[in-house]
Amino acid sequence: MPSAPPSPGSPLAVSVALCTHNGAAYAGEQVRSILDQEPAPAELVVGDDASTDGTVAVIRAAVARHRAEHPDSTIALRIMERDAPLGVTRNFEQTIAACSGDVVALSDQDDVWPAGRLARLLPLFADPAVLLVHTDARLVDADGRDSGARLLSTLEASPREIALLERGAALEVLIRRNLVTGATVLLRRELAERSMPFPESWVHDEWLAMMAAVDGGLRLVPEPWLDYRQHGANVIGASEVTWARRWERLREPRDERAPRLVARAAALVERLEQRPDRADALRLARAKLAHERTRASMPHAQPLRLPSILAGVIAGRYSRYSRGAIDIARDLVQPATRTGGR
Repeated sequence: MPSAPPSPGSPLAVSVALCTHNGAAYAGEQVRSILDQEPAPAELVVGDDASTDGTVAVIRAAVARHRAEHPDSTIALRIMERDAPLGVTRNFEQTIAACSGDVVALSDQDDVWPAGRLARLLPLFADPAVLLVHTDARLVDADGRDSGARLLSTLEASPREIALLERGAALEVLIRRNLVTGATVLLRRELAERSMPFPESWVHDEWLAMMAAVDGGLRLVPEPWLDYRQHGANVIGASEVTWARRWERLREPRDERAPRLVARAAALVERLEQRPDRADALRLARAKLAHERTRASMPHAQPLRLPSILAGVIAGRYSRYSRGAIDIARDLVQPATRTGGR
């Protein structure tokens, strides 16, 4: 059953959904940075995905130390330990579902929250139209040293995309590609509830961002309110863009990427068909699905793809529903891994 909204004027209770898997090396520092926030979160809900390295013990010790140093602390701790791993998306889905706060802050196990993070971001939810807030982040190394890189720059977010995300016109951006990283996200619990179950073809943060964008409720704060640790073992991370990395992305096999994009667009259409109040978003999603199906059905031989690519360029589909020149280049050069061809 959907949760009741908080009473007008009452402070918003914050739950932190922290998902872990063999994160003992960094989880203690992250938990301390969460517990030290002012205002403090109401609860820390941990979904541990079958860790074998003592991650849960590290978290319990960090919470015990905080309580000893702050005897008036009322932050509740709930830990769900799983015998078999669910994977990142299902772990977050179940952990978010266990949260009771009005606002849920998503947390990875290896980052650090700067002091003042909740104080800066929570006031945005005073606007009832705001459903999800995300931010930029500092990319730091394994020891927490600032690399000088910022998350949105590694994602090559354009000034126009950033402006659209800031003012709540996120659907136009996210229909083309995702720019929302879960570790930077705070969202209303009611958004999470109506977004579940998460489709198999989507990552949790991308899906939640899309559902917020459909309702015009996504906002970007383009300040780096997270230290996003890159240590070489991240399940989902960010890396500085190089020409070698660009070429590697362009050469991802079509047989893996194209069906994935079709499945994602189809799942979005299916969910929006249940939202008669969002007819415009449904039309956009259907057009996106048609575009991705066209791309997926292109011949395996690169020269034979040219007529379809040119038709998409002339119709403006590459600029509206994918990354423009980047995806045109992908469709021109991506190899097909299956034998044979049309």
